[in-house]
Amino acid sequence: MNESVPASEFSRNFGRYKDLATAERVVEVSSNGRPIGAFLSQAEYERYLRLKGRETRNVKIDDLPEDLIRDLERAEYGVVSR
Repeated sequence: MNESVPASEFSRNFGRYKDLATAERVVEVSSNGRPIGAFLSQAEYERYLRLKGRETRNVKIDDLPEDLIRDLERAEYGVVSR
C-alpha cells in the first residue's frame, strides 16, 4: 500500500514514515501537489534493483560489430548454428 505526503510533512515526521516503509510500504513524497520521490523499504529497493536489472536496452544496428550484423543477416529462424 502506498501513502502520499507533502515533503514538509515527511521531513517533520521522518520516523513515522521510516516505520511505514519498513513495514513494506512505499511513501510517495510530493511538493506543491506533484510527486518528487519515494521512500521505500530495503526489501522494496532490492526488488526495484532486480527489476531494473532485467530491463532491456535498445541498440542501433550501426552500433553493433560488423561480424554480429553479418551473423544476424545470415541467421534462419529455428536453426541453431554450431
